[in-house]
Amino acid sequence: MTIYTANVTLGTAAELILPSVHNPQQVVLHNMTKSSNEYIFVGGADVATDNAIHIDPGENLYLTIPPGDELYAVSDPSGLEVGIIATRK
Repeated sequence: MTIYTANVTLGTAAELILPSVHNPQQVVLHNMTKSSNEYIFVGGADVATDNAIHIDPGENLYLTIPPGDELYAVSDPSGLEVGIIATRK
């Protein structure tokens, strides 16, 4: 088992935040901002502010990512940071 951690500064274009691996990944994403109305949207390669779920400021999102899948994100406004910790089994 390995642990992957990162902080990624996002823009308004979809950015790969969690690359695929050959095993499932238990993931925690954290919206590092504390300001209101500043959201991070997560999903597939086509993620955008109008087609994905979002993480509120200061909140966490817990996900299990299947083997071979990737995770992308964008922010509104541009320049927000997402914290990532993933356990790879």
